[in-house]
Formats: sequence, C-alpha cells, structure tokens
Amino acid sequence: MIAQPTTEPSAAADAAASVPGRHRIFSGIQPSGIVHLGNDLGAIRNYVALQTEFEAIYCIVDYHALTSTHEADVLRQRTREMAAALLALGLDPERCTLFVQSHRPEHTELAWLFATVTPVSWVERTPTYKEKASQQPDDVNHALLTYPILQAADIAIYQADRVPVGKDQAAHLELSREIVRAFNRRYGQTFVEPQAVFTETPTVLGTDGVRKMSKSVGNTIDILGEPDLVRRQVMSMVTDTQRIKRTDPGRPEVCNVCQLQRFFGDDYEDLWDGERTARTGCVDMKRLLADRIVTRYAPARERYRELMADPAQVDGVLEAGADRLRPRAEATMAAVRERMGLR
Repeated sequence: MIAQPTTEPSAAADAAASVPGRHRIFSGIQPSGIVHLGNDLGAIRNYVALQTEFEAIYCIVDYHALTSTHEADVLRQRTREMAAALLALGLDPERCTLFVQSHRPEHTELAWLFATVTPVSWVERTPTYKEKASQQPDDVNHALLTYPILQAADIAIYQADRVPVGKDQAAHLELSREIVRAFNRRYGQTFVEPQAVFTETPTVLGTDGVRKMSKSVGNTIDILGEPDLVRRQVMSMVTDTQRIKRTDPGRPEVCNVCQLQRFFGDDYEDLWDGERTARTGCVDMKRLLADRIVTRYAPARERYRELMADPAQVDGVLEAGADRLRPRAEATMAAVRERMGLR
C-alpha cells in the first residue's frame, strides 16, 4: 500500500526530490487509459524500483497524446485513469514526482526554442513518423512530426541526466541528445546530455500470442479489471498451436501462457517440464496463470477503485507534482531566454 496521497507536497517529499548527488531521471507515460499486463511488466514495475534509487520525475504526457486523441473528455478521463493506475501499482508521491505535462507550460516553450536548432531532416527520419507518413499520409499532423522535439524538451526542462530505456530503445533517446548538443553548441553549455538507464523491458505478447500486447490491437490482459474479466482474457489466450490433444507434449518456449509464468512464480521451470511431458494441459496452465494474476494485482485493483472513486485525491497528487517542479522549470527557462537574447 502506498502512502496516502496529499494535495500538497510534504517536506519529506520535497527532500526526497532534491537529495544532492542523486541522478535525476525523467520518463513520460502516454495516457492510454486502462493499464494492461504489458504496461506493468514492460515499464511500470521499473518506475517503482527506480523511485528508490533516483530523483524520479514521471510525467503523463497529454500533449503527446493529442497527436491521436482529439476528444477532450476522453483525454481528461484517460489521464486520471493512468495517474490512478500508477499510484495503485506502487508509485509513491513521497518518493517521486508525478505530474501532467500540460500543467507545466515550460515544456512547450522550450520545445519551440529547441525547434530553432533542430533540422527538419532529423525529425523526418524518426520511425514513427516515417511509418505513419507512408501508410496514412493524409492523417499525419504537424505534432507527430515535431513529437521528438517536445520529447527532448520534456527531459531537458528539468535537467534530467538519466532516462530509463530498454536496450532495444536506446536509439529513441539519441535524438534528444542530439538536440541538446545542438543547443549547447550554438548558445553555450546550458543542458546536461541525458544518459540511458537500461532497464529490463520484456516484450509481452498479447492474448493472440503473436503481436505485442496493445489496447489498440485488443489483445490485452487488464490487470486492474474485475477478476472475471481477467480470467476470460487469460482463458482466451492462444497457446502452442501444434499441441492438438491433451496427451501431446507441449513446447513452453513458444507458448505465451508458459512464458508469462516466469513473472508469477519461481516454479516456472517445473511447469514447463509438465508441458513438455504432457502432465499439464493448456487449460490447466491458463487457469493457474489467471489465478496468479488475479492474486498478484488484488491490492492494486482495490487501491485503483478507491482512487477512481475520489478524483480530487488523484488530481491533488498531480497538482502537487507540477507545483514542486515549477521552480526548476522556471529557472531553466530563465537561463535559456537569457542565452538566446529573449530577455
């Protein structure tokens, strides 16, 4: 259970957010709404661990979400749902700073100034933009093109020197580093270059067993949903397609249900042996996985319900986080404006 969030940052929280010598990390989280198993195993559990080691700043990036989410009520609801989920799953406002991107206007001001040192060719080469521009050229807005510039500003505005990434995601950080270097070359040393903090980010396949778990694909396991929903989703999972009969030996290395057992118990190798020797059936394995997921996330599920029933509490945490960051963001922008001759 996390500490009870308050609407004002406590002295302990402010002290934890400014311990000399600790590296400062920044990570942005898309407000995608309902959190699924892939979100937790791939990112959120790392955020929880990192908040004890670093000065951690976590941002729900609603500006970035506007590239694809255009309904105001939907965005507002998804932002609150994501905040409640992060708190329920272990982010502690006494140990980290959690806030919403649009609550600190310095992000977009710095992004505009960063745009003046960023060649168009740099942002045109980003994989997300290139893919969408080739597949849906009429549905690409300017914000998608300049997304990486705002991403660089998100990190730099707080002088964050560390960014958590998986080893296969290091290239995503490099453009932010290039933009920071370009600014420093033109206007003098102003920003630190963020370094990668490599975290374990397993690719969690969805219930179809083929594609990465994603809300847009519709193959998720909604860990904070009602137990009956979680069980239905797990029981719908595709297993080893070559195992036709109960007595056929299984192949746990290609069975998504078996692979997920690694995250929910130390006995997964014994379970895999049961698959290989046909002592355990696919239905048995699914039921066990469903039970373990329901049990593991029961406290978080209850906490999430409590938070969603009290939106003022969630909003208070987010407002306190933005207020805590104001002095740092304003100091950064004052230095930037001075160097650029704006004031």
